Amino acid sequence: MPLTLSQALTGISGILVTPFDQNDTIAPSRLAPIVDRALGAGLHMPVVNGNTGEFYALTTDEACTMVREVTALVDGRAPVLAGVGRGIRDAQQLAKASAEAGASALMIHQPPDPFVAPRGVVDYLNAINDASGGLPMMLYLRNDTIGTAAIADLCAVPNVRGVKWATPNPMKLAAAKAACDPDIVWVGGLAEVWAPSFYAVGARGFTSGLINVWPEHSVAIHKALEAGDFTGANRLIADMAPFEAIRAEEHNGTNVTGVKAALQAIGVDCGPTRAPSAWPLTARQSGDMQEFLKSNGLI
Repeated sequence: MPLTLSQALTGISGILVTPFDQNDTIAPSRLAPIVDRALGAGLHMPVVNGNTGEFYALTTDEACTMVREVTALVDGRAPVLAGVGRGIRDAQQLAKASAEAGASALMIHQPPDPFVAPRGVVDYLNAINDASGGLPMMLYLRNDTIGTAAIADLCAVPNVRGVKWATPNPMKLAAAKAACDPDIVWVGGLAEVWAPSFYAVGARGFTSGLINVWPEHSVAIHKALEAGDFTGANRLIADMAPFEAIRAEEHNGTNVTGVKAALQAIGVDCGPTRAPSAWPLTARQSGDMQEFLKSNGLI
């Protein structure tokens, strides 16, 4: 039985890459083996048009195509979370397309515009909510300097069901959680490495780019955290630390590069990344990635 949205939100949100072909055209069919393996391993919720999917390097039309194609690939086996963002007109277009494609919920990217008012984001969320016909929303919070009161205002917008917390400030997460409706689901948005810290203050689940390459390991980490086995979870996280270290280099500019390079190495070519992401890995980074993959039996 597929998970309900509420169940999936407390699991792993697997951020899928966006494949490109040799002509730099999106090639969503290349995701089929990645999606099949991840769902077979126990991934709770595939995410399309996330940051590991190079959302900001895609046109709005490309993002609309990606949500349609990924939802079709998942084919009802799990809820699909669809990223939405950029200018309000683009966000509304993508929200409508995501709803029509059959996405289960929307992940709202925090607007990167330099002139963003928290109350303006409330208006932004309401407009997206209207465009989607009321699809559940998950806020993707990458800047907590807006403060607890503003975060509570965002979470009070109709149909907001959760927050992906993507700042390294677990105590601010705890304060925000305490200020909001207890039914809001708080998800660790900084992947496996930060998940134990976020779990310790009441978060559930986490985002993951590793699921593109080694989903079984992400699922094992989630099971350990859900069982309260922090020692076991941290041991498993240590095994994947080299992978995340490569992704964090160059001001996180190799975040997607590392994932796509690993995919190429294991025989699932999803093409390069688009600028301004770095491509390819440096010789040293490539060597580190090869060592990580070999030591874990992935190649």
